Amino acid sequence: MVRAEAPEVPWNSPETWPVWAQLLPHALAVSAGSYGHADEDQACWLLTKSGDYLQTRGDPWRALPLFEQAYERNLARLGPDHQTTLSSANDLAVDLRAVGRFGQARTLDEDTLTRSRRVLGDDHPDTLSSANNLALDLRELGDYEQARTLNEDTLTRSRRVLGEDHPSTLLSAANLALDLHALEHYEQARTLNEDTLTRSRRVLGEDHPNTLLSANNLALDLHALEHYEQARTLNEDTLTRKRRVLGEDHPNTLSTANNLALDLHALGDYEQARTLNEDTLTRKRRVLGDDHPNTLSTANNLALDLDVLGRAQEAHDVRAGAWRL
Repeated sequence: MVRAEAPEVPWNSPETWPVWAQLLPHALAVSAGSYGHADEDQACWLLTKSGDYLQTRGDPWRALPLFEQAYERNLARLGPDHQTTLSSANDLAVDLRAVGRFGQARTLDEDTLTRSRRVLGDDHPDTLSSANNLALDLRELGDYEQARTLNEDTLTRSRRVLGEDHPSTLLSAANLALDLHALEHYEQARTLNEDTLTRSRRVLGEDHPNTLLSANNLALDLHALEHYEQARTLNEDTLTRKRRVLGEDHPNTLSTANNLALDLHALGDYEQARTLNEDTLTRKRRVLGDDHPNTLSTANNLALDLDVLGRAQEAHDVRAGAWRL
């Protein structure tokens, strides 16, 4: 009964989130009570979709034990090479990356990709998704060239198998652009992000989370190319949309707030940058935790604002607090 009422795809589908918020306690209750029963497949589905809802809604820590349970239960009943188990492993790795456990995510994604290639083939959409996720881990761990190589192969395959405008292809393009940015190929990244944003707006709509991700990434390129006013304008629009669509505390919203503060700093609006960074840091500490890499990055940005404003002791205190973590 719970599954019949549950929207099929909570991931990046804000329109389904109010229903999932109501169903979540029921989904968790029936999933916990069905362990080892004949309806185990239904329970694992509900665990996975509940985790999808929490993670994409911006609460990866609450999602983590649900993905862990779903993976362990699917592994026990189906084995490591079953497509459902591979999908569960993929979901768990995404959430591990979201909470900052990049090394664990990479280990799991490497195993999942190896199995997917053997079981499903190199060009299967699930295999391409696993390759995309492993590339994200590699970039987070600083292996930018490896990430780029893997993403270039994945994007080529996605374009051939799924088409240029498929949402998964657009996501692969966005990820390759981030690799190019990390490697300081800013103009190439900008060109790819502009094309991806144009396609995303047409295919997904202006307010879709993936479109907003592309807008965020393009603003990063504009900032790196010292087009600070353009970056600021794009980030202001993106932040407004993310706050409305995802909420003020969503990690993706906080990422754009962080980037807008960098634009403000570059334009000499140090007081505005400080105010925004203070708010963003408070929210990141609550949502992601004190020691998440993204939280520490914002703490460093706030210290830079305070330095420029002549508030050296406060800047020192912010840095010291982050360093202790």
